[in-house]
Amino acid sequence: MASIEYSEVRKGMVIVGEGGQLLYCLDRDLKTPGNLPSKLKLKLKNLKTGFVNEVRVHPEDKVEQAYLDTRTMQYLYKDADGYVFMDNETFDQTTLSTELAGDLMLYIKEGNNVKVVFHGDKPLSVELPKTVELEVVDTEPSVKGATAAAQYKPAILETGLKITVPPFVAIGEKIAVDTELGKYLSRVK
Repeated sequence: MASIEYSEVRKGMVIVGEGGQLLYCLDRDLKTPGNLPSKLKLKLKNLKTGFVNEVRVHPEDKVEQAYLDTRTMQYLYKDADGYVFMDNETFDQTTLSTELAGDLMLYIKEGNNVKVVFHGDKPLSVELPKTVELEVVDTEPSVKGATAAAQYKPAILETGLKITVPPFVAIGEKIAVDTELGKYLSRVK
């Protein structure tokens, strides 16, 4: 780990706080009032708890910069400990806890690739692709002559994700889903 001055901390960097906590810099504000000492205010998000805090620090004080590593990993299966992923380059397997992967797993099926962010050997977060293709396993029957302008209907996808779809979407069809909004995008041919 590299030691840097707080004045070198920029938005998007991750630093190591007290007790080894990883803190993501959301914003920084440096004030240099005339001949008075500089004041640096950092807005930091704790990557473990999600808690956001503003701290004032001396710009010349030292802090450890954390190096994060993003790896492409394939989802293999769920076991008692969580979700097992395999590194696509080294073939090493890593189990992500339900706490870490949780709701994101509704967008991932076995064999899908995702990006997993690590600090050393410790997985911190999962980055989903923008869109995923999933099969509709349950919805009301499609209505003949239905248009997209009609009311959307509830549907359950193969991973258990519940979304609303246009009335013409039927069971067994593959659809594209926006992972940020959790919304139907289109049918997949």
